[in-house]
Amino acid sequence: MPEGHTVHRIARQLELDLVGRALRVTSPQGRFAAGAARLDGQVLLESTAVGKHLFLTFASGDVLRVHLGLYGAWDFHGRLTPVTTGELAWGSMGAPRLRRVLRMGEDEREGPADEGGLVAQFPPDPVGQVRVRLASQETVADLRGPSACEVLDPAGAAAAVERLGPDPATLTDDDERAAAGREMVRRLRARSVAVGQLLMDQAVVAGIGNIYRAELLFRARLDPRTPGRQVPVRTATALWEDWATLLATGIAEGMIITRDDLTPDERRAAATDTRLRHWVYHRAGEPCRVCGTPVLVEDMAARKLYRCPTCQRRPRTTTRKT
Repeated sequence: MPEGHTVHRIARQLELDLVGRALRVTSPQGRFAAGAARLDGQVLLESTAVGKHLFLTFASGDVLRVHLGLYGAWDFHGRLTPVTTGELAWGSMGAPRLRRVLRMGEDEREGPADEGGLVAQFPPDPVGQVRVRLASQETVADLRGPSACEVLDPAGAAAAVERLGPDPATLTDDDERAAAGREMVRRLRARSVAVGQLLMDQAVVAGIGNIYRAELLFRARLDPRTPGRQVPVRTATALWEDWATLLATGIAEGMIITRDDLTPDERRAAATDTRLRHWVYHRAGEPCRVCGTPVLVEDMAARKLYRCPTCQRRPRTTTRKT
């Protein structure tokens, strides 16, 4: 499932290339025909992400809410602007050039450019089951396979955001971020559910998926089975601060690299070799990078959870004899 950093990058791509433009909105697949007709021809005013949810606000006040779920992805065609200044993800530096397609889902991969960097046909024919197509004169964004795609009024969009936990990427003010962190700690420590499950609860904290969950817990040396109520305030606060740091890095780099022990050369290698990126995620049976104990995998919150049974061992509690 795409995690928070990917959705924020999608929001930024749409902001850079489609916000401020009147869009042709269609549903090639046909399953979103009524919603597309309602939005067609409107100017896109705003593109924002909160956790794993994308909110696109149009001139009428209508808001397109998208959740990619397990299989959703956006495909971009035409003229694209680099999401991060100076990055090479789009195959160019400085002024953007025309590319064929960039897929933004769980993994982001750039498709090959045609000769001279030009697309043979624009707009291209839809590929696969495209739920929604957003098109300007120069850029097309195709949405495929989302778990949620609906048009909301402003009140409905506000209610959808209200149901979500804090997202550090939506906050720029230090005081707001600190207050959001305290709220995340309060929500996490208010329940007896395992912390490994709570971190995947989008009402506790927004944006964390399976990879970030496993890696955050390992970096905190926290047993995923620890009840939320038993997580110390200092540890819960550290989880929030680490999440804010990792999320910002993921948005900037377009990938999840959670190891902080890599040399610059190793980090560059990790950009193309996913086996180097993580402490425990997807490393079942392999030795822990810290202690050498085989990494375990088990089910939690209907997803595979990876952990080191030694580094993330719960401290023993002792009972005093009276």
